[in-house]
Parts: sequence; C-alpha cells; structure tokens
Amino acid sequence: MGLLSNRVERSSLKPGDHIYSWRAAYIYAHHGIYVGDDKVIHFTRRGQEVGTGTVLDFLLVSSGPNRSHAPCPTCVPAEESECHGMVSSCLNCFLAGGILYCFEYAVSPVIFLAKARGGTCTLAVSDPYDDVIHRAKYLLDNGFGCYNIFKNNCEDFAIYCKTGLLVLDQNTLGRSGQAVSIVGGPLAAILSTPLCFVTSNVYGMAATAIGAYCASRYSADIGMRRDVIKVSVEDLSRRLATGMFRVAEPSMLPLPQAAN
Repeated sequence: MGLLSNRVERSSLKPGDHIYSWRAAYIYAHHGIYVGDDKVIHFTRRGQEVGTGTVLDFLLVSSGPNRSHAPCPTCVPAEESECHGMVSSCLNCFLAGGILYCFEYAVSPVIFLAKARGGTCTLAVSDPYDDVIHRAKYLLDNGFGCYNIFKNNCEDFAIYCKTGLLVLDQNTLGRSGQAVSIVGGPLAAILSTPLCFVTSNVYGMAATAIGAYCASRYSADIGMRRDVIKVSVEDLSRRLATGMFRVAEPSMLPLPQAAN
C-alpha cells in the first residue's frame, strides 16, 4: 500500500480489516469489514433508511452489492439477509466490479491531511481484530439501526466495528469521514466567502476555502472528537432495540459541599 493510495491486493487482506470500494463514478465509497473466508459484512441501504431528499438518494443506490448478475451461489439470498440492512457477502459481490482499498487507522496528522478526500483513513486507533470481528458478526444478526447517509452509514458501521466508538449527540454528524467531506467542502466554500474582501485574488480565496475544509475534516475525525464514548456491541444492540440509540453522556458525581 502506497503512502497516499490505499489500494491493496486480496492476498494481503486479514480478518478484521476495514475495506472499501468506490461507487457511482468515485462519488461515494461502500465500506465493510472483512471477516475471512472471502466474506465481508457490510451495512446497506436495503433496510429502513432516512433519505436526504437530494440527488444523493439516487446516486447512493449503487452502495449495495451488485444485483445485475445471476444470484451468487456463495452468498446468503438477499431476502434472508437484508431485513435490517446488514449483509454478509463474498468479496466479489461486495466489490461489485470495483477496486479493493483498505481503510487506514492511527495515521499521522500529516498523512491524514495529505489525503484530501475523506473516508479513507482516520487518526483513531483500531481495536484488536478479534473485537472487530465480534462486533461485525453480532451486528449482522442484530442490525445497526436505520441507515442515514450523514449520521449512520456503511462507513460509520465499519468505524464502529474497528473502534467501538459512538458519537454522543446523534443530532450531529456521525463518524463517517466521507459524510464530513460531502458537507465540509461546500460549507468551507461558504464560510470563506466573506473573506473574499480581504484576499487579493481567486487563489487566495481558494487557499482560504481549502484551509477551512482541512480544519473541519481534522476536528471532525473520530480520533479527535470529544463527543464520543466507547460502547459495547451488546449495549448498542440493546439501545437500538429499545429506541435509545442516542448515547447518554456518563453521569458525574456531585462535588462535595465545602464545610461552613
């Protein structure tokens, strides 16, 4: 794997790897957890979902496995596996004709910012492979909630499996780097617009927008955020089943009162 390219060969995959492949002309990447024996567990839009109400809803249909060919003899039939959006498929079906990439963890800030596009790496540290596989298999049986491109998508699923981290406030963006990129690019341009009066030319405006974009990506990365908490997969499933997906902030004991 090169310094800036995450492309890998199948022979180098290890159980517990977070892999992805680009969809829809490189607009969106589909993510999953490789669990060995040529199998990938991933979260798709085939279950319940919250749409964006934009053209993204049409483009992201391609995030699921390829259905254009005859049913794969090694994969679980769709009607048996997609009642809650969780799918176990062979690597070929997951890639759907695309190129295989491996998501990177514990990258340095320099490498993180050098990879200008989100959804390819994180500053966060991965848990041991056994923990990653356990979470993925548990969620395959119990679901990962309602699909939402900005708050609970396939990359969010894979990052949770790798780290066990959940965002405290579900009113904000989830863990997904590519969701931050989708929002952060246009937002950076908007935020930099008032500064056009103090920039001498279009190059200065572009530099300002790029700087704002990089800052938003860095601060929103799961490895930098302070609004996350470690949650066991069993507790996550319990919260989903009872409608308590929003993770409560740990309670704090009151400070002792000073003696008079």
